Amino acid sequence: MTFPARDHDAGASARDDNAAAMARRAAVSLAIGVFGIAWSAILVRWSGVSGLVSAFYRLAFSAVVFVGWRSIAPRRSTRETPAARRAAIIAGLLFGADLAFFNSAVMQTSAANATLLGVNAPIFVALGAWLMYAERPTSRFWLGFLLSLSGMVAIVGTDVLRRPSLGLGDLFAVLGAFCYGMYLLYVQRGRTGMDTLTFSAWSTAVGAIGLLIVCLIARQPLAGFSARSWAALAGLALASQLIGQLFVAHALGRLSATFSSIVLLSQAPLTALLAWPLLGEPLRTGQIGGGLLVLAGIAVVSLMRARPPRTLVRVRHESGAT
Repeated sequence: MTFPARDHDAGASARDDNAAAMARRAAVSLAIGVFGIAWSAILVRWSGVSGLVSAFYRLAFSAVVFVGWRSIAPRRSTRETPAARRAAIIAGLLFGADLAFFNSAVMQTSAANATLLGVNAPIFVALGAWLMYAERPTSRFWLGFLLSLSGMVAIVGTDVLRRPSLGLGDLFAVLGAFCYGMYLLYVQRGRTGMDTLTFSAWSTAVGAIGLLIVCLIARQPLAGFSARSWAALAGLALASQLIGQLFVAHALGRLSATFSSIVLLSQAPLTALLAWPLLGEPLRTGQIGGGLLVLAGIAVVSLMRARPPRTLVRVRHESGAT
């Protein structure tokens, strides 16, 4: 009578170990994605083109790679669901809007400040996850978020004192944060019924088409750039999209959007560090202290068990997605 119980316990332990290993791999993917995304503001500034145009080429170059890769890669036995396809389309439109706002902000304010205001996505993720997934944020989440938010306030505080009114670049950065927060939620929804590569191909292609239409309506020049600009645009697609967002999308298949959005805050201090030698934007004492607070907030939230929310587990089980 005891042998089945032992077999059951061994099976449960193996499943737990497997889940823990997948969570660790997802966390590594998220860290790699954050590092790639941290280069975004630097490369946008180096490109020297408008925010709309750099956003379009970031997605257009990436879409060529993702769609081509998807067409030759072996298909999984599980087909994507219609709901996942709709989520990928919505995510693509939201991400295109996020890039348009964020890249425009980078061209009108400092790279560090645009990134710090742009990573306010956790506010919108937490509220959206509450409404869409009934995933109520824990007290530890809010403690970590308050630490990170305090860090962001410290970083931009000096600039606010020098220029009390928020500028257009700041507004664009906040609007980008809203779009990115909604994007993360739809990535999480789409990844329950679609693998990472298929989701990336759908979302980047849809986002690129949407941004192309906007660029044509706004009569933005799409050619005639210098070799430096083209190199920066290619680097933007490679570092921030092909590497950054692909690894983030993979991580969101295993980690909750709420948890991931807090870890994504670390791109702000990383961008600030990169902007000092590369863009000539020196770090001030407030920025250094604020960056440490951001990292402290991430550390607090990281103590939460990194597992998908109940809704995500249930949907994955019903759809057979992996």
